[in-house]
Amino acid sequence: MSLDRKLGKLAEFTSNDFPFISLYLNTQADQHGRDNFDSFVRKEFSSRAKAFADSSPERESFERDAGRINIYLRDKLEPSANGLAIFACAGANNYFEAIQLDAPIEKHSLHVSDRPHLYPLARIVDQFPRYVALLADSQTARLFVFDLGRTESAVEYYNLKTSRTLAAERPQLRYQQRLDNYRSQYIKEVAAMLERIVKEENAQHVVLAGDDFFIPEFRQHIPRYLNDRVIDILRLDIRTPEHEILKATMESLRDNNIQTDAEKVRDLFDRYQEGGSAAVGLRDTLDALSNGKVEELILSASLKQISVDQTSLSRIPSVTAVPNTLAEHLTEPRSSAAVADKLVAEALSTGSTITFIEDPMLLGDVGGVGAFLRY
Repeated sequence: MSLDRKLGKLAEFTSNDFPFISLYLNTQADQHGRDNFDSFVRKEFSSRAKAFADSSPERESFERDAGRINIYLRDKLEPSANGLAIFACAGANNYFEAIQLDAPIEKHSLHVSDRPHLYPLARIVDQFPRYVALLADSQTARLFVFDLGRTESAVEYYNLKTSRTLAAERPQLRYQQRLDNYRSQYIKEVAAMLERIVKEENAQHVVLAGDDFFIPEFRQHIPRYLNDRVIDILRLDIRTPEHEILKATMESLRDNNIQTDAEKVRDLFDRYQEGGSAAVGLRDTLDALSNGKVEELILSASLKQISVDQTSLSRIPSVTAVPNTLAEHLTEPRSSAAVADKLVAEALSTGSTITFIEDPMLLGDVGGVGAFLRY
């Protein structure tokens, strides 16, 4: 199951009377090649468990989850994983979901609430989208689908007619014309391959790489909508190792996000001032979400930037009406994290896309929240 679908399933989880654990870990090795999350997990579990009365159903559920998580970390965590998200609630039919990621998680965090804490996972989906990279010259094309910081698939295509067929035709007078025809046919075939894979993978971003002679001609053979998805053109040798291609194209993706974030927020404010096609601030965005009007939810990548006021909280019963058995134990049950999770869950349930704005200043004046509306 894709991460998008897992996120959607988690968003469907309803509140219950037992503590729900959401654990996020950066599992990248430190400078000594060792994981450094053991002490964090041990201290957090010990501290949080004390909030529940001894022998209470809530304490029992929490400790069962803690034990199961520790066993998973010991026996099932892959050394190659850079991030890990675990969701567990023993009191809710032994619910347990562990998601190992090639993409890194920024920092360790443990959240105990009445439902999953989804904000960090939704941000990872936005930070590491599925995209296509094409590295090509006049002889070879290498196409990659990258997703969540890893290679999803890879294809190589060769211009065999140019390299082999014409080798025996060099004495002929029409050699150059034949060479041009074969080159043109090769470019069309590579363009068709790129278009097919972009459609199949529903990739919104494309990075091209190659020499200065091939790429300009190649772009003339791809449709406009595909050209519009090209976010960068890199100069890379056709023999560049796969991991270096991933690193270089990820940098292009980050640079593009910085630029498009600023453009998106400007567009958001322009539409809001014109009236009717955008919402800004928590209150108006919540209203639009509840009415199914949001096409794209815009959130600050910093939870600290999401402003929470009592008036807005009153519009979210699922945040204010925490079960009595948990209310006194949960860490800030009415915090920005709870509100952000509600926004994410509402967006997922209504088919809205979610975009995170990395620069905290861009949405600072509107409480870190906004939305483009469907109508």
